Amino acid sequence: MTFNEIIGHINNKDLRPVYFLHGEEAFYIDKIVDLAAESILDEGERDFNQTVFYAKDTPPIDVLDAATRLPMMSDKQVVIVKEAQEYKKTSQWEIFEQYFESPSKSTVLIFAYKYKKFDKRSRVHKILKKNAIIFESEGVKEYQLGGWITNYINEKKYQITAKATALLVEFIGNDLSRIANELEKLFILVPQGDQVNEMHIEKHIGISKDYNVFELVNAILEKDVLKANKIVRYFGQNPKAAHITIVLANLHILYQRLFKSHFAKTEDPRQLASLLKIHPYPAKELLRNKRKHPAKMISRNFSLLREYDLMAKGVNNAGVPEKELLRELVYKLLH
Repeated sequence: MTFNEIIGHINNKDLRPVYFLHGEEAFYIDKIVDLAAESILDEGERDFNQTVFYAKDTPPIDVLDAATRLPMMSDKQVVIVKEAQEYKKTSQWEIFEQYFESPSKSTVLIFAYKYKKFDKRSRVHKILKKNAIIFESEGVKEYQLGGWITNYINEKKYQITAKATALLVEFIGNDLSRIANELEKLFILVPQGDQVNEMHIEKHIGISKDYNVFELVNAILEKDVLKANKIVRYFGQNPKAAHITIVLANLHILYQRLFKSHFAKTEDPRQLASLLKIHPYPAKELLRNKRKHPAKMISRNFSLLREYDLMAKGVNNAGVPEKELLRELVYKLLH
């Protein structure tokens, strides 16, 4: 069952006895659990009819005892088991098998099994598949993050620039909970209907729109020597702004994409974005600048990245500071 279908169940009070939520992405699991805790029962019913357990601190038999109780002055009771992945032994799950075969119709039992998938080969999963609602929360791939952010923003009646989206992806990665939290801060400060831009990101989230890894990579892509040197100098004066290993990783991705774009046989940003599994905005910039980076130079730069990665880790490095390594590397990449 999908996320939206389960949300519909809860909002419409069309509830099933057991919901088993599992998967790599915690964001959707937490959203379902939070809505269930706030919406299934009225506030006056929750004191006696809503129980929240943490698996690490709760034996399975205690969950079972709670699930088999009758609700008090209510048609339903809700039992939520958070961090259910802490039940790591097969024997712990076997305790629930009989209940899963015939769950109480007056109980809504919800398991939040996060950060990994439940074993689909297990007997318990086969029983759940017959008698429960199972939701698998899959992680969002890096190339899908731009679309995810845009959709999330649009649902809240906002819009966002491509550059602001790219900044969020670059600095937060695929931690959906953190992205959502940062965006919720912006929704408080930016009038509804306005376009979220890179200046909002800089002012309210703390990511510099001018001096960051994203801008350094762009400067190198564009062969903008002055801009690249300004950013490197800023990093030298602000060591926490960017660690050299993060810069190296992003530059490696840049040159991989440039190399592939030379042989992609397309000048359409959307086609290249689909091929490289990236947002169309960086794909457009790759196409615009790829002629500045011949394949032979890209191969040389891969060698430079490997060399400076080793030096950053202390190999063949006679005490050269990180900021000097980065300055040397950027100079060589641009010349």
